[in-house]
Amino acid sequence: MHDIALIGAGRIGKIHAANLAANPRLRLTRVVDPFPEAAAEIAAQYGAQVSTIEDALADPTIAGVVVASSTDTHLPYSLAAAEAGKAIFCEKPLDQDLTAARDSAARFAALKARLFLAFNRRFDPNFAALQARLADGAVGALETLHIISHDPAPPPVDYVKVSGGIFKDMVIHDFDMARWLLGEEVTEVFASASVLVDPAIGEAGDADTAKTILRTASGRLCVISSSRRSGYGYDQRIEAFGSKGMIRAQNQLETTVETWGEKGAAADRFQNFFLDRYAVAYAREAEHFADILDGAAPLVDFRDGVAALALAEAAAQSAQTGERVLL
Repeated sequence: MHDIALIGAGRIGKIHAANLAANPRLRLTRVVDPFPEAAAEIAAQYGAQVSTIEDALADPTIAGVVVASSTDTHLPYSLAAAEAGKAIFCEKPLDQDLTAARDSAARFAALKARLFLAFNRRFDPNFAALQARLADGAVGALETLHIISHDPAPPPVDYVKVSGGIFKDMVIHDFDMARWLLGEEVTEVFASASVLVDPAIGEAGDADTAKTILRTASGRLCVISSSRRSGYGYDQRIEAFGSKGMIRAQNQLETTVETWGEKGAAADRFQNFFLDRYAVAYAREAEHFADILDGAAPLVDFRDGVAALALAEAAAQSAQTGERVLL
C-alpha cells in the first residue's frame, strides 16, 4: 500500500481524498491546506494527519502527492514534490502561464519526475471506449471531430476572475481530448468567443460562449462548442467521423428509465454536476496513480499538459485578434 499526501482540501480535494481512501492500494496519510479547518475535516474523516507541505515532502513514507490546490500553486508544488522524489498526481492545468510551464521542462526531465496530469475525461468509460474504437479502425481513418462541452450554469464571477479564462479553465479539457482522439498534433487554431450568458462575465474580462476550430497537418478538423450555460444539464458529447462511418458518445442521464406514451418517449434528465458526470473517471484516475506508483508510465504527462495549455493560449489569442494562429 502506498502512502499519499493530499495538497488542497477544497471541493476537488475532497473528491480525490474519497477515492484515495476507497482504493485498497493507496492510503491517505497527510493533508495540506492553508485553511487548517478544511484540512482537519478531511484528515479526521480518513484517519490522516494535518501537515505542512514541508513535512509531507520530507516524510520518506510518502510515495505520492496529489496536487489539488489553487491553480497558481500547481507548478511550484509539483516541482517541489518531484525534487523530493515523490510521484505526482496534479490537477489541470499545470500552470496558467505557458512560458513558465515550458521553462520547467528541463527541471522535470532532470529529476525524472513521475508526473501524472489529471485530465479526467480521458478516464471516462464512454470517452475511453470511443478512443479505443477509433484506434482499432472501427470507422476507418478519422477525418473530423465534433466536441460539445456545455456546463449547466456559469460559475460565480469571483471564480471567473481568477480562472485564467474560458479557454484555460474550461476548454482546456477539450483541447486535451481533441489531441488524444485526433492522434496528431494541432497546427492551426481559430476561435471566436462571446458574452451571451452573463454580462458580469464579460465585465470580468472573460467570455462565456466559444467555438474553436482545430486543424492538424494532415487536414483533420475538430470543432469544439463551449458554453457556460446549457439550460438543460451537463452536456458532454463527442462525435467522431471517419472514412467508414461515425462513432458517438452521448450524454449521461440520471437514470436510464424512459416513459412511453401517446406523446412519444420521455427520458430522464441529464446529470447536472461535473462531479456526478465524472465520478467514475475520478476513481479511475486514483487507480491509475496506484499503477504509476507500481511502476507504470503516466498516461497523461507533462508534455500533454503543456500541449493543451498551448492550444488554450492560441485559442485565446485567436478569439482576441480574429485571426487563426499557427503552431
